Amino acid sequence: MWNRKEYFTFIIFAALSSAVSAKCTLQTESTPNRQLQDNGDGTVTDLKTELMWKQCSEGQDSEAFCKGVASGYAWDKALQAPEDLNVSGGFAGHADWRLPNVKELLSVVEKSCVKPAINSARFPNTTGVGFWSSTASYNGTWYVNFQLGLSNYHFRGDGLKVRLVRGGL
Repeated sequence: MWNRKEYFTFIIFAALSSAVSAKCTLQTESTPNRQLQDNGDGTVTDLKTELMWKQCSEGQDSEAFCKGVASGYAWDKALQAPEDLNVSGGFAGHADWRLPNVKELLSVVEKSCVKPAINSARFPNTTGVGFWSSTASYNGTWYVNFQLGLSNYHFRGDGLKVRLVRGGL
């Protein structure tokens, strides 16, 4: 997780970045295309973590380059989303999709970009709002904000987005 100094440094960087039109800096990419293999079936495999991700957020059209609006979920519904998908036959030949933990979700943050802070070539049309993780805390649940690439915990009733993963654990 981020310490206080890193967090405020990043907030200042993000504020300055929002004042310019460029979405990415010239820093080395943290999730380059060569690390994120497009499987050609609506999934991406992270060769570093060996996790397979759905390219599109839940609610977007995987047949149309992730067009449409991602659905918002309360946390209990976010936990149910992969179960519903798996029971109905799964996706891309797999029926073991799940909600990622916060560490896994942070692994796809592109640290050299903001708005969104994710590899847009591999995860197109990702909105910058929060994405649920399966990691609960005593007063909420951890999520990742792909606007800035930060994580925090959030009240479980709010409608955040969902991106599913398989493998790992």
